[in-house]
Amino acid sequence: MLGLSMSTNRSPSKQSGSAARTLSNRTTPKPGSAQTRWVATTLAVPIAETVFEPFVGGHILDRGVDGSECRWACILACEPPTRVVFSWDSGPTLEVETDLARTSEVEVRLTADTPGRTRVLLEHRHLDRHGTGRESVAAGVGTDGGWPLFLARYVPLVEEAS
Repeated sequence: MLGLSMSTNRSPSKQSGSAARTLSNRTTPKPGSAQTRWVATTLAVPIAETVFEPFVGGHILDRGVDGSECRWACILACEPPTRVVFSWDSGPTLEVETDLARTSEVEVRLTADTPGRTRVLLEHRHLDRHGTGRESVAAGVGTDGGWPLFLARYVPLVEEAS
């Protein structure tokens, strides 16, 4: 299990609409970085944006600069504005896994910390479901191209929506 926590200076949005949200990639990955390797195995081009479809059965997908897409998660629970759970469908070889029994889960909880400040708690669990090579999944999500990258993309999105 991998857990991360961070705080933002905004409260969780009260919007519960089903419009997809995007997290734009405003930086160019360094050659050889974890993000570049990820892109090379899931998309043939750099990621232009990450799209989140905020409803059960929706997806999280990366869209390449050429419009190609990689759906790498399925929304399992969505309780705006405080909780979302999704499958982590990228296995040890960075191929998208279609068997949910072989995917891990990510739960994100948003709680009011102080007025105007929100705590983001992220738990990445059931990594053992990835089987042989699961250690590489755990190591990969902990690199600069893993959860730190996506949490850094999340903060401006929350601030923009507030």
